[in-house]
Formats: sequence, C-alpha cells, structure tokens
Amino acid sequence: MAITDYASLQTAIANFAARSDLTAQIPEFIQLAEARMSRELESRSQEKRAQATLTANNEYISLPTDLREVREVKLNTSPLTVLEYKSPVALDTDYSTTGTGKPQAYSIVGNEMKLRPVPDTAYTAEIVYIGSIEPLSNTNTTNNILIRHSDAYLAGALTELYTYLMDEQRAQLYDQKFSRAISEIQKDEQRSQYGSGSLQIQSIYQRQNTGA
Repeated sequence: MAITDYASLQTAIANFAARSDLTAQIPEFIQLAEARMSRELESRSQEKRAQATLTANNEYISLPTDLREVREVKLNTSPLTVLEYKSPVALDTDYSTTGTGKPQAYSIVGNEMKLRPVPDTAYTAEIVYIGSIEPLSNTNTTNNILIRHSDAYLAGALTELYTYLMDEQRAQLYDQKFSRAISEIQKDEQRSQYGSGSLQIQSIYQRQNTGA
C-alpha cells in the first residue's frame, strides 16, 4: 500500500515488522525518527521565517523555540539592514561600549539573540532559520518529508522499533537504510537549491547551530 499520511505510515510500519501488538508504541517510533531527521536534515520545508520586535535599550530577544540554525537576520528598515554574525566575544570586543543605535551585528547566547549596538528605538527584525520538521499527528497527517521521502520515515521508525525489541541485527539493517535515505535527501535538497553548478561557500554566510 502507498504511504501517503500518518495513518498509512503506521500501518506500513506494522506490516513491515509483521507485528500487531505495537500499535501504542508506533507513534513514539515515528517521533524518534523525526527527532533525528530534524537534527540531520536541512530541507526546504524546515526553512522558516520569524519576526521579532526589538525594543529600545534591550539588547536581547528570544529565539524561535524550534530554531536549529540561523540563515539570516535582517532589520526591516529602508534599505534593509542585514546583521552580521559575530561570536559573543567578538561582539563585545567590537562593540565594547553600551551606546545605543541601529543594530549591525548579533550573536547567539543560550536561547536568546544578543544585538549590538543596543537598539535605540523599536525595530522589526526578521530571522530566517532552519527549524524542526513539522511532526506528524492525527491532526497534522502529512508533511513534505513524508510526501517526498516516505522511505526515510519508514526506515527510521523501523530502526526505533527493532531497537525497542532489542533486535540488534534488524535495528542495524534499518539504521543503514535510514542513514542512506538521509544522505540522499541531503543531496536532493542541495541540487534543488544550487542547481548543477559548483557550490561556492561565501564568508558572509554564517551558520550558527543552537543544539537540540
């Protein structure tokens, strides 16, 4: 049967495992597979935008709760102001005074973004970032990863199922399938974003993992 949604994915997992007694655990196996995909993938469906209001004399703003990597931070001024990423030490070194002004740079401190100069008035900031995969559920029955890469979901969930059953041989088999699927998705996403030309890494592109 085709895997098209949350229900059919659960059915396929039970069918592949030839087990009818794990119905209650299968959603947990799917959730664990999603957690790993969220950590390892950088799919277009994970690329999100969030707006934040900067207030005068406040150098910190909260980050989106599902943020894993910052792509870009900009102020919606005219013209747009793209903020430069700096390490916390470099930010304090380059902006050693506490004077206010229009922010020009940022850093990541815990679950917050630190801005310098400290905002002198209210600004609207837009954060482009990589977030978590939208998890499947009875109300959110599908997502782009399931539509395009159902094999990854199946292999990931079966890896967790056989780990739960302490069947090391089958868990390893499906983990290999899962790892290969993740690698192929990464290549597919790279081709879709950069075409067939060679990928040039630019120094202005700063990646900042927050951990999960």
